[in-house]
Amino acid sequence: MQLLEIMRKLKKKVVFITGGNSGIGKAAALEAAREGAIIVVADLENKDHLETVNEIKALGARCMFVPIDVSDVESVKLAILTTVAEFGRLDVAFNNAGIGGTYSGIHDMPEATWDRLIAVNLTGQFYCVKYELQQFLKQGGGVIVNMSSLGGLKAEHGLVPYTAAKHGVLGITKNIAVQYAAQNIRANALCPYYVETPLLAEAPEAIHQAWIDGTPSKRLCTPEEVAKAFIYLACDDSSYCNGTQIILDGGVMA
Repeated sequence: MQLLEIMRKLKKKVVFITGGNSGIGKAAALEAAREGAIIVVADLENKDHLETVNEIKALGARCMFVPIDVSDVESVKLAILTTVAEFGRLDVAFNNAGIGGTYSGIHDMPEATWDRLIAVNLTGQFYCVKYELQQFLKQGGGVIVNMSSLGGLKAEHGLVPYTAAKHGVLGITKNIAVQYAAQNIRANALCPYYVETPLLAEAPEAIHQAWIDGTPSKRLCTPEEVAKAFIYLACDDSSYCNGTQIILDGGVMA
């Protein structure tokens, strides 16, 4: 047992995860807890918002829930301040919260569709990294992992605001690395293809099968696989990785 404790990759690290109540965020929170981390689940409040927290506590890990709407700067500031007030610091931030897009041509897309998706998936990332960086600079360092997508590396037909946002996330990530590496701050991103999450399960069966058929691996990624990649970027195993991304696509980009 003592050896297992020593080998835990995030032992006593305070890990802040947006969108931590479902899908990739939940898988990452549980995996980080198994690696010894103190978890802050940041998400919208709903009737099930303590579900992940209770699962993490059942593992014997320390955990708290903080409400957040990443498109609201005051909500982001309060969530990070609450985290630091409770645990004294912030070591790792996983900016995972986001929403999916609806298929549309650019020429007939409602402006409100663009505005909402950019507000959550890009501006929300900016709000999070801004206030995470302020805390990291105070304490002498930290790690950021941003959720991008394979759509941050290539076009997704009919999903222009989504791909624009995810390309932008990679731009933010690279700039953090260039500007703050000397302050012991690392930032990297994850770029998964379609992941088997509750959101994806809402797609029509024919479309879901088409996604599977389009991958050399003939299956989609799981949240747990993305969580494992997150752990690698969050811990010291990736200490010289900065400003880059891990692609999880089953060979799509090969």
